[in-house]
Amino acid sequence: MKAMILAAGLGIRMQPLTFRTPKPLLSIGERTLLDRSLDALEQANINTVVVNTHHKADQIKAHLEERQRPNILLSHESTLLETGGGVLKALPLLGDDPFLVLNSDITWEGAQPLFTLCQAFQKSEMDVLLLLLPPKSVAGYDGPGDYFSDESGKLTWRHDAPEAPYLFSGIQILNPKIFEGKSGAFSLKALYDEAEKKGRLFGVVDAEGTWFHVGTPKAYEIAQKWFCQHTPTTFQH
Repeated sequence: MKAMILAAGLGIRMQPLTFRTPKPLLSIGERTLLDRSLDALEQANINTVVVNTHHKADQIKAHLEERQRPNILLSHESTLLETGGGVLKALPLLGDDPFLVLNSDITWEGAQPLFTLCQAFQKSEMDVLLLLLPPKSVAGYDGPGDYFSDESGKLTWRHDAPEAPYLFSGIQILNPKIFEGKSGAFSLKALYDEAEKKGRLFGVVDAEGTWFHVGTPKAYEIAQKWFCQHTPTTFQH
């Protein structure tokens, strides 16, 4: 299985930290957010990873040239294509088989989410498999959650409910066929909604790891403090 890391965003909510440094290159402890994701993918035996770029792309390219593993391919966006459009543009590099996609603003400790997802994915039943988290277990997140899940793992969006028991982590497996007929800039959420209508949107819950959504300077400070106080047990490149 191949993977993609979404690293093209402007990092507006992380300003002023992202005035000079793209968000994926902000360091948590001794590792950048981008390297933490790449380390986890390498540990999961993912050999080819696509990284999309836009904001301060030269910095990301230069940083990645220092890594030897995994094999990294760049998909540059001269114009931002949002999450869905960015993956669509990278499809020629990702191939025809289902692949992993990771947001670059998440990091975790003490969990093996990539193994969990790969073991749970069933191509015959699923177009999208999301890794879900209990919202209260994610430092830096204060929203109402995203999805409800039935006993089989089939998901339903929160819609008008005041809260939902599960938050989408930012890690997923996608079947490339869901991009057929799509073009331009669009959100991956639109594809989740289509998969939900077809009964092919599923989720797997991780309730064991320590998770951080690094989306604001305050959340970054929380993650930085935690990793400075704890000895990491996850793979280090």
